[in-house]
Amino acid sequence: MPFVPFHDTFPDLAERETRTLTILDDAKLPAGDYALIELYCDEPGCDCRRVFFWVLSSQTSEVVAIIAYGWETPHFYAQWMGDNDPQMARALKGPILNPGSPQATFAPALLDIVQNVVLQDERYVARLKTHYAMFRETIGPKRKVQPRHQKKSHRPRLTNAQKRQRRRQRS
Repeated sequence: MPFVPFHDTFPDLAERETRTLTILDDAKLPAGDYALIELYCDEPGCDCRRVFFWVLSSQTSEVVAIIAYGWETPHFYAQWMGDNDPQMARALKGPILNPGSPQATFAPALLDIVQNVVLQDERYVARLKTHYAMFRETIGPKRKVQPRHQKKSHRPRLTNAQKRQRRRQRS
């Protein structure tokens, strides 16, 4: 299940509506701006109802955390995965630091802010759901909730700009 940045499909809207956290004085986080870059699944027929956030630091221009969030109930995710493991369903709902993704040492502090501040904003969560629906409309029709039979990587793709930046850093 590859995830693609929302701004790849809707660049103007993403530029206007990307949420940014500004940290001025926090013992747990370096000062700076942190953009929450939304990524959505582009697998035809999928209806996972999840978003991944690449948390992009303005100071380093690097992704410092990858946070996964699903807005449905754990029961929905248990049905969707075809797995009655409550721990797995809670992890799919999130928010959670994406296991297996590189995370900065301060990523847990970013997760805390996303969970306890950002996702408490009902209008923002409604915006995420709208972005998900818009993005999914570009992929194709969704299917009814069915168990998933193949597990695929949850690693998001890098944008072309991020690939260029990494090449420059390596040289």
